[in-house]
Amino acid sequence: MPARTIPELVGQIRAAHPERTAFRFKRDGEWRDWDWTRAEKECRRVSRALLASGARRGDRVAILSQTRLEWVLCDLGIAGCGGITVGIYPSSLGTDCAYILDHCEAEWVFVEDREQLAKVAAVRDRLPRLRRIVLFEGPGDPGSGVLSWEEFLRLAVDVPEAQLDGHQGEIGPEDVASIVYTSGTTGVPKGAMLTHGSLLFVAESAREALAVTPGGVYLLFLPLAHVFARLTVHLCMSAANTIAFAEGLNQVAENLKEIRPNFLAGVPRILEKIHGKILSDVRKAGGFREKLFHWALRVGRRASGLEQEGRRLSVALAMQHAVAHLVVFRKIQASFGGRVEFLISGAAPLDKSIAEFFHACGVLILEGIGMTENSSFSNVNRKDRYKFGTVGPPGRGIEVKLAEDGEVLVRGPNVMKGYYKDAAATAEAIDSDGWLHSGDVGEIDPDGFLTITDRKKDLIVTSGGKNIAPQRLERALRSSPFIGQAVVFGDRRKFITALVTLNPEHMRVWAALNGKDGMSLEALARDADVRAVVEAEVESANAQLASFETVKKVRILPADFTIEAGEMTPTLKIRRKVVAERYRPLVDEMYLE
Repeated sequence: MPARTIPELVGQIRAAHPERTAFRFKRDGEWRDWDWTRAEKECRRVSRALLASGARRGDRVAILSQTRLEWVLCDLGIAGCGGITVGIYPSSLGTDCAYILDHCEAEWVFVEDREQLAKVAAVRDRLPRLRRIVLFEGPGDPGSGVLSWEEFLRLAVDVPEAQLDGHQGEIGPEDVASIVYTSGTTGVPKGAMLTHGSLLFVAESAREALAVTPGGVYLLFLPLAHVFARLTVHLCMSAANTIAFAEGLNQVAENLKEIRPNFLAGVPRILEKIHGKILSDVRKAGGFREKLFHWALRVGRRASGLEQEGRRLSVALAMQHAVAHLVVFRKIQASFGGRVEFLISGAAPLDKSIAEFFHACGVLILEGIGMTENSSFSNVNRKDRYKFGTVGPPGRGIEVKLAEDGEVLVRGPNVMKGYYKDAAATAEAIDSDGWLHSGDVGEIDPDGFLTITDRKKDLIVTSGGKNIAPQRLERALRSSPFIGQAVVFGDRRKFITALVTLNPEHMRVWAALNGKDGMSLEALARDADVRAVVEAEVESANAQLASFETVKKVRILPADFTIEAGEMTPTLKIRRKVVAERYRPLVDEMYLE
């Protein structure tokens, strides 16, 4: 019988696979494993400690931390006592933390370290509902209501296991398990209420679509405050896969080789950086190695095209492909651990050329789509049925259709219960027939594959009346190895302009080869030769666009957009309004010339 709630799922996995590895994490330089017997025990310990602290069903409990074992233990433990998890990005400013903690009326908050604790301590006088703070790393201060992780867990002794069993029996699939706050590209964040039932439904639907088999290993490095990462955790649990925790973003490359995962999930920005790093390394190597790589890539592209058409490789091409794999592609595959069956890309649009490049190298990327409001899943490509440039067909039990204006509508058990304390916004997002209005504009082909063409609110309407999708233009610009980030402008203007940043990896190689070695990125951004290179890349991107879409003028910024500057969300989406306001004089200048 399928699990109805998250604690039921944990109990079922432990009963079926008591000795199978649940979690793998590094401590003191060594990887350690917990089986499902130990994992369930520790999750229940968190639940019992919360109950001992006075937690009641429906209480909100926040987590402010990087991705780590304790995050997942708390999340499962909170759900196990009927509480509601509220994740907060560790990159959030203190004011953002204060807003979420106040809005959700958090009773407890788990923080990673002293740096995160300082954010909460600075605004604690504005949080009358907050009872306790638990610190993952470092000693507590019980007098001020701050407990260490060990002190918190010791509270569990006051609650018998039987009492917890009785408590869990009262939890139902319609109970809210998490309030996930949107990143807030526009306006203030809204808290989407996701139930036990919706989270378990998408885990099973996505697992079935991706054909994730039991016994695999998954490396988790995405931020758990994002529901996409939570989906992968629940998916792995439903398939009894091992979840390995990366030591941090800077250690992912090393951890991949150590863990050798069977599949991965990431966001396009990470894949774009890997793609850029590969090309810059090839260019830096030069000579025979550069020629060998491009020969192998041509062979890989031919093989990829035939595979997508369901056709067999000729004997000659098969032999060439085997050589290309031996001398080039296996090294790229080894950088992902060497046994990855596929990568899932989500949270933002992936440029088709990136997916095609990696497939030519023997790495399959399955793009999917979801949003906070539908528990992070509606569509995904399959291992045996995929089309690059699309986000695939819907998952089982999920309905997807287009409104008259092309907006993508979603209906099913994956849709949120509503926005916390915001009935008006809920009514605007979910219509009377239960359709969630995604805000995405798309197309559905005869095979049921969905292609996202733009965000409804981001459409640029030029003074000539042309409707232009900015994401498409920006993806075309970012396909250049020299360009890191791009934002286009042109709403109510005569033509399109763009602000771009430089790709550090590729530009440093170019600088070394062109007598500008040692120049800073800021200096390169002002250099006339660099400007000529970037303008040539823009012209190349323009060749893919209709004449009214082409970028007529461009300016190079000295540094990337950042989360810290408020220009990007924690999920690495550009905050267009912030960028437009911050660089208004530079944009206006392009239209005055």
